[in-house]
Order: sequence, then structure tokens, then C-alpha cells
Amino acid sequence: MCGIAGFIDSQLSADVMHTMTFDMLKQIVHRGPEDSSVYIDGPVALGHNRLKIIDLSDEANQPFEYQDVVVAFNGEIYNYIEVRQILLQKGYSFRTQGDTEVLCAAYKYWGESCVEQFMGMWAFALWDKTQKKLFCSRDRFGIKPFYYYTRGQHLYFGSEYKALKTLPHFCADINREQINRGLQIAWTGFQQETFYATLKSLEPSYNLVWQNGTIQQYKYWDIDFSKQTPALSFEEKKEKFYTLFSDSVRLHARSDVPNGTCLSGGLDSSAISGMYSKLLPESKLKSFTVYFEDGVDERPFVRDVVNKYPNLVPYYYTPTGQEISDHFHHMAYHADTPVLGSSYISHYFLMKLAKSEGVTVVIDGQGSDEMLGGYLHSFYRIIGQHISSFQWLKANNLLHALSERENFSAKRRRDFLLRSVVSAFSNEKRMYNLELSQLNKYLMAPASDLDLETKTSDKFNNFLYHLLFNTTLQPLLHYEDRNSMAFSLESRVPFLNHHLAEFAFTLHSEDKINSRAETKYILRESLKDVLPQRVYERKDKKGFVTPGEVKWLNGPLTFLLDIDYSRFDWMKKEELIKLVNNYRSGDISKAGLVWRIACTHYWLKNFA
Repeated sequence: MCGIAGFIDSQLSADVMHTMTFDMLKQIVHRGPEDSSVYIDGPVALGHNRLKIIDLSDEANQPFEYQDVVVAFNGEIYNYIEVRQILLQKGYSFRTQGDTEVLCAAYKYWGESCVEQFMGMWAFALWDKTQKKLFCSRDRFGIKPFYYYTRGQHLYFGSEYKALKTLPHFCADINREQINRGLQIAWTGFQQETFYATLKSLEPSYNLVWQNGTIQQYKYWDIDFSKQTPALSFEEKKEKFYTLFSDSVRLHARSDVPNGTCLSGGLDSSAISGMYSKLLPESKLKSFTVYFEDGVDERPFVRDVVNKYPNLVPYYYTPTGQEISDHFHHMAYHADTPVLGSSYISHYFLMKLAKSEGVTVVIDGQGSDEMLGGYLHSFYRIIGQHISSFQWLKANNLLHALSERENFSAKRRRDFLLRSVVSAFSNEKRMYNLELSQLNKYLMAPASDLDLETKTSDKFNNFLYHLLFNTTLQPLLHYEDRNSMAFSLESRVPFLNHHLAEFAFTLHSEDKINSRAETKYILRESLKDVLPQRVYERKDKKGFVTPGEVKWLNGPLTFLLDIDYSRFDWMKKEELIKLVNNYRSGDISKAGLVWRIACTHYWLKNFA
């Protein structure tokens, strides 16, 4: 896990290029404090900060040269041993034991399609000295960040906003449409867009190639909804899911430094901790849990996991109000974007705890909810799909089961049915634009529409696809990366294995959410023997719930409410003042929006 930075600029001297690249690296030294190095070749500068995870020798430092290619690489190729074996048989030799050299050799053999061989997370820039080509790539799910901008024929890139903001020609014009998305739907970006107008994000599953002053981008992987899959019984599906998941955990466990696991007591983190312990029963795996006695405290479920697996060594932490106040600036600085939800703070302290206990790799559960329908609003799409296909009884039965499970009031059930009906006759683009339009009462001009492609006629799968690649997961991965890197930790997410994702999209909706309104059903049943009984039987979905938007914003973080509304010059000042004053007077019905406005103001004031 590392930080990368660099550029192609033919107008600069080598000395200036060295200085500029090292300045970029200084801003992201937290990503890799163990070595900082720069490579210069003509117009190309590659910079790298290293956090040693696999092959701890200095020989594996980067930028790494192999034959006529040089790479600055952030991430891990988990199947590097298997890929290395293929390349050895093809006659390639290696002087190190890590994955970076394997990446270079794979490029030499397969060319740009080498990324199709990898299972992992990455953002890299590889300079091909012979072809005078810069080949950049981002992993399939966007786990690792890659930002860039262009000036004429020149290209500049880095792992975080901070690195690029050091450049003398960086344009700090704000992208107001992205701020609007952040305020209403808590996204840290959308497709290529960032909070800066000219700064772009390379999208998940994309390659970017610079050659002869021109840039080409193309998608190297996607979910193939046209692919015909063999009919399997549910028992066969369970067996396949178990195999794919266990293989993924086994590969994600590869490390030459101590590993730990984030353990909330929910289904996903318990599945990872349990499977890791089952595969490596002799390991001493530290688990980390943040709890709030006045919020969500899932320690009873965590203890069930720990009692089932004696190799787990648990650590618990609850931050005080003073700690939250003292650390907020540090959190906000590392976030790169506005802190759009208080769960980011919980996750920050989780990573802080892991660092204090001496681990370098933490394993987390992102991705399962998005692939397997773990969120409550998944039901809008499934019930809506039943309605649109005139399966009225199925729709009613599922809504009834959900209402019983969640103890809906009559009004809540009516509202849920109404949203499901809207979903029945709307695509994802319209659903999200309806949500975004709720911000318009605060805007001088309506927010611009979002463009979400319809990937499949299956409403539920189309919804899950966009959760993974465009909506919910991308902000979660953004914060996962920033919080872990703030403490020089590598965070791994075993559910985001493309083989597992491809299989998940072949499943029927009933395999994910059954008629009893049980979510992530295939995971629950596949890993029944791995999970403690109480965790297996859990039907609630807590997430990283904190008392932040109410208690913290009215307590240790109340300073965030001192807002200079002139910074929101595209919004209606009187409406914002009214919203915040109502909140101060005890109306918490829009507490989430107030939080996002307050934190966006803090970002505009201190970091933009």
C-alpha cells in the first residue's frame, strides 16, 4: 500500500521535475512513510511513497524498474504468486519476492491486458521506455484512488487531491454540481467528477494511456449481463459462494506484516473474521471494534464471534467527545473531501485503534451489501420489480414480511409501498434524480441531472450494479482508503473479488433477498457453520451508526455550525439559515443535511 504521484511535462528541467515530484510526495507521505523515491526519464516523472507489506526488502522499493518498463504502483495483486508461476513457465525471471515485479513482467507478456489477469486492488502508472507510453490503470471496483488532470498534452496524476494541489498550475475552481451531490446524497464523487472542476478521477475498471501527447481511456472489465450461466440448485450455489469467498479470504490473508480485522458483529465482518480463523486457525488475528454506549453497541455479537474463534484477540474502543473534537481537523484533512457522514469518524477511530495495536493490514467488509442486497432500499426495487411484472401477491407478501420484521407503522408501510411503486415505473437515473431534486429548494438554480446507464432490464440487478460502481460503494471506498492511509495502514476488502461479483450477478433475486425478507440470504446460508448462531440469525442492518448528526453536532462539534453562508453563493442564504436555525432549536428531521452543510463549509473554509 503506497502513494503515487507524477506527471508528463516536456517543458520542465530534470531538477524542477525532481523538486515538484518530491513536493507532491511530501503531501501524501502518510500513505507510505518507509521510502520516498523519484524516477525521471525525459518528460516523465514517477514518484512513490512505500508502505512495506509484501517483500520487505529495499530491493522492492519503487519506482521499480524491470527491463524497459518502470512502475509506480499502489495496491496489492493478491494472486501474484499464481501469476508469477505462469510467467516463470514463459521464461521470465525475478529478483524480488513481491507483486510489483510480477506486475511489470505481466505487462511485458500480456501488454495492457495484463490487468485482466490480476485479482486485487491497484492504481498504477507504468512507463514503457521503448514505446514512450504511460500506461495507467485502476482496479475493477475503484478500491485504490487515481486522480489526474491535463494541460494541453501534459498529464499530472496522484493518489490524493493533496498531491496535485501542490502543483503551481493546479486549478482550484470548485465543482458546485459535485458539492450539490455531496450535500443531498453524500457522494464523494460521481464517475470522473471530483470536488474540483478540472480534477478527474479515473473510473473503476478503466485504463488510461498517454502516448504522443494524446490520452485514451477504455474499460477493461465489466459485469456481463448477457452471459448465459448454467442452472444451479440453491445447494450448488451455496457451495460455489462458499468456495469463492474462502478463496478470496485466503488470498487477502497473504502478507509479510501483521494482519488485523475490523469486527462490528454484523454479518459481513463476522463472516470475514470467521473464515479467516477457519482457514488459519493457528494465527493470532487481532480484531478491532468501535462502539458507542449512547449509539450502536454491538459488543455482544462481537463476543459471540470471539468466543467461537479463540485465535481472535479483541480490542474495543469508544472515543470521547473531547477526542472527537480534538481529532476532527486531522480527520477532515485526510478525508480530501467534505466529511459527509459521521460514520467516517467511527471508522477513523477504528483505524487509529488498529494502528495503536501494531498491525499494518486491516481486513474490512465493504462490498457485500452492494452485491447481495443488504440495504433497506433494496426492497423498493424488488417490490417494484414484482409490481411492474404484475406479480401483485409476491409484492404484497414481501412488503408484509418486511413490515413485520421492521415493525413498520401503518404510515411507514404506505410510504414504503409508494416508493416501491415509483421504482416500478422508474429507472435508476430517474430515482436518483428525484432524490437529488430535493435539494432544489435551497438552490438558486436546479441541480443538474445525473446520468446512470441502464445496464440490464432486471431492475434489482441494475440497482446493485450502480451501488457498486456509481453510488453507495464509491464514497465508502473513498473513506476506507483515506482513513486507513491516515495511519499508514493497508485496508483489504475480500468481498470485492471480481469472481465473487460475477457470480453474484448470476443469482436470482430470491437468492439474495428471500420471501421472508432476509437479506444477503446466499451469504447467510453458505456461511451458516462459520457464523455464530446469533449473528447468523440477525436480520437488522445497523451500518456504522453513530450519535454524530445529533449529539456530536450539538456537543463537541458545535463549532461546525458557525457557518459563513457567503461560501455557498449558488444557494439561497435565507433557506440555509432557516434550516440551521431550526436544527439549533431542536428540529432534527434534517440533521443529516445540516451535518453535510456544516462539514462542507468546514472543507471550503480550510481545504478548498
